Amino acid sequence: MERNGKLLRVEGLKTWFGSEKDPIKAVDGVSFEVDKGVTVALVGESGCGKSVTAMSLARLIPSPPGFYAGGQILFDGEDVLKMSDRCLNDLRGREISYVFQEPGTSLNPVYRVGYQIMEAVKLHRKDVDAREEAIKLMSMVGLPDPETRIRAYPHEMSGGMQQRVMIAMALACRPRLLVADEPTTALDVTIQAQILELLSSLQKELKMAVILITHNLGLVADTAHMVYVMYAGRVVESGATENVLSKPAHPYTRGLLDAVPRLGVEDSAHEKPARMKGIPGSVPHPARLPIGCKFAPRCSKVQDVCRQQEPEIKCDAKGHYVRCYFPL
Repeated sequence: MERNGKLLRVEGLKTWFGSEKDPIKAVDGVSFEVDKGVTVALVGESGCGKSVTAMSLARLIPSPPGFYAGGQILFDGEDVLKMSDRCLNDLRGREISYVFQEPGTSLNPVYRVGYQIMEAVKLHRKDVDAREEAIKLMSMVGLPDPETRIRAYPHEMSGGMQQRVMIAMALACRPRLLVADEPTTALDVTIQAQILELLSSLQKELKMAVILITHNLGLVADTAHMVYVMYAGRVVESGATENVLSKPAHPYTRGLLDAVPRLGVEDSAHEKPARMKGIPGSVPHPARLPIGCKFAPRCSKVQDVCRQQEPEIKCDAKGHYVRCYFPL
């Protein structure tokens, strides 16, 4: 057992694909921590390695083509990468659960939603009535008339209701860590807010830790205690959410913040609504990463040293980490 309150500690995780001689380094040396009962956000554009990192926590990456090239995943002091298949089966669902993005494709269309929730209950909680527990879970996540909805098929539900079913399935075994991978993808703004509020309230009620994976820093401001900004399979900035959002040190983090739409914000030079800024270029393919800083080809502050050698991640006195030669 961890004595310092750490539920999860990931150290130098490397999740690669392909062959060991010529690997595709999707996640390359990622480290982060999750305390018991807190929310941690992994932020970055699509292709930055967020989802692969999340899937690695319970060793859900299929092998082949993926393999773990190094690092540790310490869950309650035990290394997940060294667990037996039996221990992994106990870990998945019971200790670590997932809410995947796009519930319409994650739910099985040929089974009723109640059956899919009861399946998880029967697997890990044989001491309770699966149907009663499924109805209780559906009520907990705010689904109306759960006694009737338990017999519905996924296509008979809206996107927001499908996502609530996914959350009910994830909570079926009362996990200590919930991984929410882009839980608001493909939902409208109103439903997004409802889902995030639901996750926050359930976290407090069940006293579980949450890892929120998203590309939008605006979504984590009111929910996450810590934020880790990922780029090209690495953490480029991390710290307390308030510190990172108020004083971003990495140009990439600054770019993500500038890409968040803000109503009523005016361009001081032209006295008109400010245009939303984008980050030029795109995330490099993990098989064709540039030498030096991986963000250098897209960075407005790039200098020669950035293209020659990748910077080490450094920490200031407030526990704010940044991987940049010329932090903001």
